[in-house]
Amino acid sequence: MVSYAFIRVGVETIPPVTLIAARAAMAAGALLAVLRWRGIALPCGRKVWRRFLVQACLNGVVPFTLIAWAEQWVDAGIATILNACSPIFTCVIAGATGRGERFARRKLFGVATGMIGIVLMVAVQARSGIGRECLAELAIIAATICYAGAALFGRRFDRLDPMVPAAGSLGCGAIVLLPVSLIAERPWTLAPSGRSIAALVCLSLLSTALALTVYFRLLRTLGSVGTTAQAYLRVPIGVGIGATFLNETLSPDAWIGLVCVIAGVAAMILPVKQRRRFVPP
Repeated sequence: MVSYAFIRVGVETIPPVTLIAARAAMAAGALLAVLRWRGIALPCGRKVWRRFLVQACLNGVVPFTLIAWAEQWVDAGIATILNACSPIFTCVIAGATGRGERFARRKLFGVATGMIGIVLMVAVQARSGIGRECLAELAIIAATICYAGAALFGRRFDRLDPMVPAAGSLGCGAIVLLPVSLIAERPWTLAPSGRSIAALVCLSLLSTALALTVYFRLLRTLGSVGTTAQAYLRVPIGVGIGATFLNETLSPDAWIGLVCVIAGVAAMILPVKQRRRFVPP
């Protein structure tokens, strides 16, 4: 929930790809150290490492980079709200691919309401033309769709210790991103601020290494939609952090979009009380 604020601060003086490459490398290193201390080895089979690579692209390389790029122009609060739509896209993809349960009326209502919220928020920027701000919001939506796909694909690692797929996917992500960072952004020429470096460290250890470990454990116990559904709970906190520490404000349209997104996700995942049938004595 604070990762968007960390990213917003990090990209102030660290380019997006370098920030995300360092994020993945530091988080992978921390998890590998913990796995070594626990005496757990990473698997050696090619099949599982191909899956780690796919998971890395869906849950790290692509969405991390898109969000970091977008937050050069989009507030952390807006990024948090748009990313809260991941359970909506998870439900849609699961239904479209036959991996989810049949759409109930309430889920259809939730999907429709959440989509209305997304349209309202993007329309604010689209009114003045398709500029960087609008493209940045679309990039965050694309990242959210990647997260939805990752939640479904991540169920393949149910039998592994949660730290193993977290470390494996982050390691693959670092291997992909580091050469791009070296070629495109020449990180040795940068002079990042202490504020950005501190944000990078917190982003790597708390919002990535620890968060991904919890994420894979939740996939095992709650499933794909249940795991992504926690996104709507972090919206008020993410928006509050942006307003308190980064002096961000939301437009009226963004507030309406926020309400629609939270209502849509809540309609999809909150339990329904079963009506008791009257049985005559």
